[in-house]
Formats: sequence, C-alpha cells, structure tokens
Amino acid sequence: MATVEVPRQPAPRQVRVAADGSRVVYRAGAALWVYEPGGTPHEVIRLDPDVPGYAIDARARIAVFSRQGRLYRADLSTGAVTELPTAGPARDARPDPTGQRIGYLTNGALHVVDHAGTDTLLAGEPDPAEGGHPYVTWGHLEPAAAHFGRDRNWWWAPDGSSVLAARVDAAPARPRVSLHLLELDGGWVDVHWDRETYPHLVSVCWSDHGDPLIAVLRRPQQHGLVLAVDARTGETQVHAELADPRWVEPVPGTPCHLADGRVLVGGELAHDGYDARCLFADGTLLTPPSLYVRRVVGRSPGTGEILVEGSAGEPSEQHLFRVSTAVGAVGIDARRLTTAPGWHRAVVGGDTLVIGSESLEHPGLRWTVYRGETPVAPLDPPGAGRATSPRPQLARVTDRRLPTGVLYPRAYVSGRRLPVLVDAAGLRQGVRAARDDWAARQEWADAGFAVVVVDHRGTPGVAPSFEKVIHRRLADLVLADLADALAALTGKHPDLDLARVAVRGRGVGGWLAALAVLRRPDLFRCAVAEAPVVEWDRPDLPQGPVFAERYLGSRDDGAEVYQHHSLLHAAEAGADRPLLLAPDPATAPAVEALTQTLTAAGHPPTVLPASATAAQVRQATRDFLREHLG
Repeated sequence: MATVEVPRQPAPRQVRVAADGSRVVYRAGAALWVYEPGGTPHEVIRLDPDVPGYAIDARARIAVFSRQGRLYRADLSTGAVTELPTAGPARDARPDPTGQRIGYLTNGALHVVDHAGTDTLLAGEPDPAEGGHPYVTWGHLEPAAAHFGRDRNWWWAPDGSSVLAARVDAAPARPRVSLHLLELDGGWVDVHWDRETYPHLVSVCWSDHGDPLIAVLRRPQQHGLVLAVDARTGETQVHAELADPRWVEPVPGTPCHLADGRVLVGGELAHDGYDARCLFADGTLLTPPSLYVRRVVGRSPGTGEILVEGSAGEPSEQHLFRVSTAVGAVGIDARRLTTAPGWHRAVVGGDTLVIGSESLEHPGLRWTVYRGETPVAPLDPPGAGRATSPRPQLARVTDRRLPTGVLYPRAYVSGRRLPVLVDAAGLRQGVRAARDDWAARQEWADAGFAVVVVDHRGTPGVAPSFEKVIHRRLADLVLADLADALAALTGKHPDLDLARVAVRGRGVGGWLAALAVLRRPDLFRCAVAEAPVVEWDRPDLPQGPVFAERYLGSRDDGAEVYQHHSLLHAAEAGADRPLLLAPDPATAPAVEALTQTLTAAGHPPTVLPASATAAQVRQATRDFLREHLG
C-alpha cells in the first residue's frame, strides 16, 4: 500500500483509534482531526485550547468533551457539534461504547445523558444540607489513583448497558474506595472484596472478552490480588496473587482478558537468570528475561499476539514489541517492531496501529499510521530539526551501570573546565533518547554549565532489582549513586569540574537537591530545591501516604526511616552550603518549617515567594548558580 501524502499541520496529540481500526482521531492545533485508512487526514471540528481532552465511542463516530463546565457531543462524520443540558458543571465526560449515551461527573455525582438529551442521576449523595455526606464522591479520583497510574474512576460496560463506578469517602485521613455496578434503570450491586485488608484499588479493566477484572493491594503494597468480578452479582473470585517483599509494581494495561478468555497479568521474576518485568497468561510466562515490560498497549486481532511497550537492554530507549500468547507455543516469542533508536509508544484498534516516536534525531513526537506492519500515513510530515539541537552524550557508568547523560553548551570548546549542574529527576526516568527532554537542559548548559543527569537506583527502566533496592534506604543509595556517577564520568569527560557542582530538582528531585548539600557538602557546593518534599509523612503529599509507603514502608514500623529521610532532620545538623528554596503554594508551609530549622542552625537559605512565576524561578536560579559556582 502506498504511503499517503498529508498536509502539514501542528503536532498531533491525544491520539485515539476506533476499536475496529476504521478511524484515527487526534488533536492538532485548535482542531480535532480524523484519518481513515486510504484517505487523508482532515479537520472535523475546531476545539478550543481550554478543552482539556475528549473521548470517543467504540467506532469513533462521535466525540464528547466539556468546555468550562458545558458538555458537547460532536459528530465526527458531519462535524456537527451539539451542546447537551447537564445538572451542573460537567467533567470527565465519556460516551458509552455504542455512542447512544454520555456519562459525566458533576458536583460529586455521576450522571448519564441519553440520545434524546434526558439527564439521569446514576449515582450521588444527598446534599450535605439535607444530611448527605460532604466528603463522598462518585467517579472522582482519590489521591492515590495517580500513584497507581489510574486516570479514571468509572467505566462503561462493553455493551453500554451499565457502569462500574468507584465511590470515594475522603473524610478519613486515608480515603476509602468501594466499587459498584450501576444499571441504567436504577438497579445496582456492590462489588465485594475485603476492602479492610486490600484498601488500594490499583486498576480496573472491563473489555468485551469477559467480566470486569480489578487489582487491589494491601496498605503496605507488598501483597495484592487480581479479582474477577461477576457483573451480575458483584461477587469476586481470586484469579492471581501479587507479592513482593519491597512493593508490588503494577504493569500498566494489566490485568486484562485475552481473546481466548485467559487473563493477562503483569509481574516480576528474579531467579533463574531473570530480573525483569514480565507478563503471564494464567500463570504461563509470555515474555523473555531481556524485556522490561513498561505497558501493554492492546491486542492484535486474529494473530494471538499482544502489543507491548518495553525496553530490551537499553533503558534510555522504549520500543514496541509483538508478543505471542498462543497456547502450547514452543518457546517465548517477542518480536520488536520499532527499529530506530528512541522512545516509541503506540495506540491500537483492529488492525490499525499508530506509533508515536521520539528521538534524539528530531524534535517532538511523530505519529505514523500502520495497517498491520505496513506504514500507510504519517499524521505529521517530518520537518527539519534545528542544527543546534541538544546532543547529550549518553552512557552507562560504574559497576551498577547507571544510565547517565552529559550535555555541554553549544559553544563549548574542549579543554575549558565547566561547573557541573546535576539535574535531579527524582524517581522519574531522566535519561531518555528523546530530544525534547533535553531542550530545557540545553538552556542551562548554554548558561555556562555541563548538565549531568543520572538515573540512580530507584529509577524505573533498568530492572526490578535496580528499582526496588532503595526500599527504606532511598536517601543513602541515591546520594551514593550521584557521587559515584560523577566520579566515573570524569574519565570520559575531563572538563567536568567536580570542585564546582550544583544540583537542582523539583518535588522528589527538590528533596534530593536539598539533601545533597546537607549530607554531602564535600561534593555539592550549592542546590536549588523547587517545591521539595520536606517530610515524607506529611498529609499534603500530592498522592497521599501511599507514595511514601511504597519507598519507605509504613511509618508505624519505621519511624526512624522517615526521620532519616526528613529534610528537617537533616537540616538540624546539616552543613552550611548555599540553598535556594522555591516553594509552590502547596509546599509553602513545609518549606517555611525547613527555613526556620535551617535558620536556627545558623544556615539561613534563600527563599523565593510561593507566588513566583516559572520565569522568575528560572532567573533567580540562574543568578544563584552564577554567584556560587562562578
């Protein structure tokens, strides 16, 4: 099939594919576009920038979105847009798979609008003025959802006849989550599992190959269950157990049903030569030990294969693989589809596959439509990258093979010693073969620094043992990795001046930056901490205590571990090194407490107001680094 020429347009994003592969829908600029295999992409409707997202039905015939609380349905064939009446400001709107009804959230409740515009309250609580619970919501996300990578709390049945929804009671310090099957005629049943023992809802999948599957975890996150839910009664049956002495790490896209009814579960193996995130179907291993599975994209119809995003030997790259799920197959078959170095992701529907690729060789994320494995159309024609684009030098260093990247100023001349700026990504992967990751870092490099990024232990992408060895000892191992990586890099990069090293970061990276100058003043001369995690047991952590408990364990069993990771504790005996603190409104109280502790110890930091803009923080950071690194 010939590749189709398409008109130039802004970069695509929010790519969706119809379940049967007949359409690809995506945003580009201020519009929603549609591509049908064999045709050319065309603009369907204008979509204002303040529309956060959209959802489509199974056949991609309609799109649904909300704008400033108003609900809209768009016909993707004609381009007609209709505003629908709602009971209040609408958000998280999604059509049922048949496109006949639209569900949305408003005022803590879940509503459904049918094709005629009739609005029905599907689940909600009475008004608090009338005795209702002021902290209970239906379908709204609890703080821990983001920690587990879950972006929704209600799901349509595959035939659109009912809804599975979460009820969140946020009154206690730890929100309580329950699930309920809601019929459109008003009937409903509870989903039954031991919520006291397994309070964390990790993931939910309801596909056309079976009843719902859910994964739940104990509070310490070291043991979980995969449960099959009877959609008629709400009763559950244990399908698999998940266990790890550190913590269970969910594999996005699992659990889910395969086409033959077996259940796909993500897990880890750490014996017989394995140290990998793997996939299993009813207990049978499907993926090789060399593949670190990052996400299950979906099924390839008619082939007995699934599509998986993962890394094989090089954690800075992510590729797309076809994995055989055939029963009785000899050996394990995982075939790589993407070949160019970079970071690849995919969306699939039917036999239509859309692959988005990032690379150090071009800017942005480029999307290409495939039928089977044949490319048929780029959604955005490649453009020429700038000749002065970032060129980081990636390498694995030390006996732990830590992934690193070094970025020099564009005008750098070898032989001139440079101060070092460590860009701390925290517990996110910072070293990726994606040019856009390095664009902001290039600005720091051009300000006169050699920018260094280190994926220390605890960072995903290398191996489960690499990721989880930091359990309850995050601070010590991360600081050791930074120090060892910098020492190792000077062999290949002799112009790194380790007498002038600064570190900057945000969130967990900000915590690490501050900790570095307080605990390792022999190496780090100054630090910039933006919105840092000051204490890991604070109730205002964005994802709640579940985030801290993954890495540090329960505070009830290890108060000394939390104290060892506290910036307040480190500040009491910390060294007198320059520290710039840039709080946001959420972290301002904790940063104020840190400031008072440092000042009492005789080491007052420089503190920016919580209202400072991003541009003001960048300028203050630049001035601070120049003052203290020369």
